[in-house]
Amino acid sequence: MSAPTPFDGSTLFDALKQQPADALLSLIGLYRDDPRPQKLDLGVGVYRDETGATPVLRAVKAAEARLLETQDSKSYLGPEGDIRYTELLQPIVFGKAVPADRLAGVQTPGGTGALRLAAELIAAAQANGKGAGVKVWLGTPTWPNHAPIMAAAGLAVATYRYYDQASQTVLFDEMVEALKGAAAGDIVLLHGCCHNPAGADLDLDQWRAVARLVAERGLIPLIDLAYQGLGDGLEEDATGARLVLDAVPDALLAYSCDKNFGVYRDRVGALYVKAATPARTELIRSNILSLARANWSMPPDHGAALVRIILDDAGLTANWRAELDGMRARINQVRQALAAGDPSLAFLGRQRGMFSLLPLSGEQVGILRRDHAVYMAGSGRVNLAGLTLATVPQLIQSLKAVR
Repeated sequence: MSAPTPFDGSTLFDALKQQPADALLSLIGLYRDDPRPQKLDLGVGVYRDETGATPVLRAVKAAEARLLETQDSKSYLGPEGDIRYTELLQPIVFGKAVPADRLAGVQTPGGTGALRLAAELIAAAQANGKGAGVKVWLGTPTWPNHAPIMAAAGLAVATYRYYDQASQTVLFDEMVEALKGAAAGDIVLLHGCCHNPAGADLDLDQWRAVARLVAERGLIPLIDLAYQGLGDGLEEDATGARLVLDAVPDALLAYSCDKNFGVYRDRVGALYVKAATPARTELIRSNILSLARANWSMPPDHGAALVRIILDDAGLTANWRAELDGMRARINQVRQALAAGDPSLAFLGRQRGMFSLLPLSGEQVGILRRDHAVYMAGSGRVNLAGLTLATVPQLIQSLKAVR
């Protein structure tokens, strides 16, 4: 027997490769260290009010006070999380009642956790011999984390062009042609509303066409509904998703409360899976609970408890809806002010949500940061909630200077 190789100080981890810093998160540090008083932060995607703050909603504060008074245990939740929370969200998300035996819902750590759980459910089905070669179809541009989440679960990703940044146009015909080439059982990831990063959603006729297409081809929609209520209203923002959900036997929906309840750091989400039959619902439920147990074991309680308290009380629900209406109105006022202030920005008035993708090159974005203290993602994505009506003219003038 040969002698073991002497230990040379190297370990398994030396084989790792250095990963690049997240460009958007790096922007936080650059903005923070910039001493210029007129600087604009249009990068990180959180809602800000007219003072530039990301407020804690009054309804959330009231729910926290109630939770403090009434919570009698910090014991674990089960892997399904706060069951009442997922039940109370259902009518907001799905509208009409969905039969309990057709819908499996679990609490997740944010919408990101819901997407990862959905991806692992798809991967688990593949590992069991069903759907080998299934692809996840993504329209580009999309949220930068979509593809990595799918790839981390071992899923194959296929892309098609959804939006043209130069012309500010939804490329619906290209989307349809691409999905006509998808195989039965493939997954189609759809932004439910307030597209991130483009701000450009499908209109209702286009949603109806997508619903028919996925039904005819046997595709499975995975709807990412992360900004409900920040576009045109809670009901209006769910209309497209509901059209698709109603058209197919099986579907997945990843939901986030982080934005419309303003509980970003509490990471409040849910995964819902609609199934064709009660037996399939129970099969899916058992798998998502097993996968959740292996990922985070039990989800965090605090944020979901606040949402549950709000939705379980008519007065708090009314207060929350009113605050959400105010957030949406402010974002849309900023959009309309930009559109009115510069004809070349008219497209912003037609879009919805916090984000838009400006037709800028990486060089122009760099000049905006260097010469005008305007911070945005290198792609040209801007968080319009980072503006106030008072700073709209500053952005307009800065954009004119780099054209």
